[in-house]
Amino acid sequence: MAADPDANDAEWEQAEGVPSLSDPFIQKYLSGRDALVQQEKKQRSDHLFRQNLSPVASEACAIVSQIRFAEQQTLWTREYEDSLMSQHVDVFPGMMFSIAKERMEKSKLWQIVKKMPKGALLHCHLEAMVDLDWALEEAFATEGVCVRSDAPLSSEQARLKTGFSFTFSKAKASSDVSIWSEDYAADTEVPLTTAADHFPGGGRTGFIKWVRSRTSITTDEHLKHHEGPNEVWRKFMSCFPILGSLIYYEPIFRKFIRKMCKVLVDDGVFYVDMRSAFYTPYRSTGNEEWDEDFFNMLEHMENEIEKFKASEEGKDFWGARMIWTTIRAFGKRQVIKSMKQCIEMKLDFPDLIAGYDLVGQEDLGRSLADLASELFYFRKTCAENGVDIPFFFHAGETLGDGDSVDENLFDAILLGTRRIGHGFSLYKHPLLIDMVKEKKILIESCPVSNEVLRLCGSIMSHPLPALLSRGVPCSLCNDDPTILGQGVSGMSHDFWQALQGWENLGLEGLGSLAENSVRWASFEDYDQKEWVQDVKDGMMGKGIRAKRLKEWMSRWERFCAWIVDEFGVDENTNPDG
Repeated sequence: MAADPDANDAEWEQAEGVPSLSDPFIQKYLSGRDALVQQEKKQRSDHLFRQNLSPVASEACAIVSQIRFAEQQTLWTREYEDSLMSQHVDVFPGMMFSIAKERMEKSKLWQIVKKMPKGALLHCHLEAMVDLDWALEEAFATEGVCVRSDAPLSSEQARLKTGFSFTFSKAKASSDVSIWSEDYAADTEVPLTTAADHFPGGGRTGFIKWVRSRTSITTDEHLKHHEGPNEVWRKFMSCFPILGSLIYYEPIFRKFIRKMCKVLVDDGVFYVDMRSAFYTPYRSTGNEEWDEDFFNMLEHMENEIEKFKASEEGKDFWGARMIWTTIRAFGKRQVIKSMKQCIEMKLDFPDLIAGYDLVGQEDLGRSLADLASELFYFRKTCAENGVDIPFFFHAGETLGDGDSVDENLFDAILLGTRRIGHGFSLYKHPLLIDMVKEKKILIESCPVSNEVLRLCGSIMSHPLPALLSRGVPCSLCNDDPTILGQGVSGMSHDFWQALQGWENLGLEGLGSLAENSVRWASFEDYDQKEWVQDVKDGMMGKGIRAKRLKEWMSRWERFCAWIVDEFGVDENTNPDG
């Protein structure tokens, strides 16, 4: 006879013969299930870090987990704020970066992540580390800075895609020429202040807004995933020459390097490996012509980094080095020319040049296999010149599976890369995952970048958790913050996205990613054997890496103690509290 549906639940379950969760055999099942979960977690790359947490760090991690849970119930709901309702956007933790950014910066997790010692930034591109508002103000205040265009910027359509750049003129540029007029002649230099103040329908404020739209991927562009990666990459690549032309003038460039270092150290980043394609020309102070090479640029960079480290505001900064990069779409002659320049600059600036890479959209550029002859030429020429310039290859920044772009991962590993930039498609390759772990190769993961460039819909569908669960060493990086929407050159946005998006990570996992960044930073030159041993030794080693790891660990413990003091059990974890 069927049970009465109106009876209370307990009576109904008993009558139906439904076992209780408290029954011994159900409890045995749940216990075995929990043991299986814990067994799998022992394979994670951050397992050892978690096992060695101090009592204070463990308490801090638990507090952050509570705050995260509370904010998921309150901050990330439709009821909390109506501003997105008109856009028919569902509000949830880990939602798309550009529409989550404003809300994330109001959270308690944001306050915590901002203060976190993030270690080293291992993957970023110099031209896209600009605080744009600051750089434009410097340009307005710098004598001789002009703007020029490929054609008149006389209509909204023309202003949307016509090429333009910043430049310098010793001569008094003509103030009566309007770059916004149909009468403008291509490449005519117009004083920046004149051009900005006469921007159609908005003056200088409108001009700054327009430059920002031309040097960043807008929210609308970010959300149009149906257009695919190639379209957004076209916009992405168009930003670099504009930003480069803005900062590659000595009076601005020197200040930019100092500014970038300060923003990084204020965000808990103590070291940076920068990349630049060395494509946009550099101009020394007052020169009418571009510099013939990048010697002055690197000298000015090295000078400003050392000055910053010697200053009071830079006393905690460990330093910065440069990974020379070549645009992967170049033909053989251009690639060889760039490689020769790299070797020349390594001889002139041995402490500044840390490695070599190829950049640009992998899907439309040459594969590493296609570049094999140039890469072996590079190795041979390095040996002939008595220098060792290791590889730090971009690879696997693609949605492909088994095509030549996806297979860049094979070549990167076989060619001896010390780290892999992005490695987005690595999770599809079980053999390569084992090789990466065995060879101690770190993945420089850039979650916000991968989302904005349409490799994944949001942090929730990013493959980094798959790599962490398989024991692959990884770090978090911001890639191109000026263009991608983070707005500042620090790493807090990427750290926050990871913390909020992935249940398995937690503050413990963030700490492990930060420690990895220090462990795999290229603080100085090592041969391959020394590099691998030094990475393995970690804090137990004897060199600069061990010293920096100990310094980071000390900062981590102080950070965890601050969390306990600031957000401990007596603190209301509700974000409205």
